[in-house]
Amino acid sequence: MKILVAFKRVIDPDARIKLKADKSGIDTGSVEYKANPFCENALEEAIKVAEDHDAEVVIVTIGNDDSEQQIRAGLAMGAARAIRVDVDDTKLDSDLAARIIAAVAKKESPDLLFFGKQAIDGDNNQVGQLVAEYLGYPQACFASKVAIANGEATVTREVDGGLETIAVKLPAVITADLRLNSPRFAKLPDIMKARKKPIDELDLDELGISDTALKVEVLSFEEPPKRKAGVKVDSVDTLIGKLKTEARVL
Repeated sequence: MKILVAFKRVIDPDARIKLKADKSGIDTGSVEYKANPFCENALEEAIKVAEDHDAEVVIVTIGNDDSEQQIRAGLAMGAARAIRVDVDDTKLDSDLAARIIAAVAKKESPDLLFFGKQAIDGDNNQVGQLVAEYLGYPQACFASKVAIANGEATVTREVDGGLETIAVKLPAVITADLRLNSPRFAKLPDIMKARKKPIDELDLDELGISDTALKVEVLSFEEPPKRKAGVKVDSVDTLIGKLKTEARVL
């Protein structure tokens, strides 16, 4: 059994970011990166499945060699090896990312593909579903519980108003929600072992992808409006009036 896990590097959500002078993007010179939290949930679940079913877990990352630190962190969690597709991750949209991962899946022929339900930088929640469509695989999104048996995955998924349990035949695509598990912390011996685990590098030519036109292009970025200073009022009646007419919360 083989499991592919999409593993994305994102800007640390706690980092203070600055925009470029022309507002064309984020000034990445001083920011730190980390693995996307939902991808960590996906990898943790893949490792659990692998432990129960003697499977190989393979990380797939799209990006340049700066992403090696995050890849090694995933290998330290328990993945056997990694594949990095050498593409500038700032020149991607959900569709191109999905076509790249689908092409990797066609080369690797996995039984399962795990994704985080979304990446916290773009919050698009699209790549897993698109990969399932391109491969013709069944999909189970927003998983909060996964069980594998008899060639199918039984997935409890979070939907509006409650939980839904479905069964999908393998090979399949599953996207992980935060409540699926708590990702493990890598131990020092595993971190040392991860340094020797292989990271295969592929490019778009090797994957047979020539169309890199983006369907969605970001034109500019803007900072959120600064919070306005509060005002003092001289009476309760004035406060209630402002809450009604200005804040409109009463």
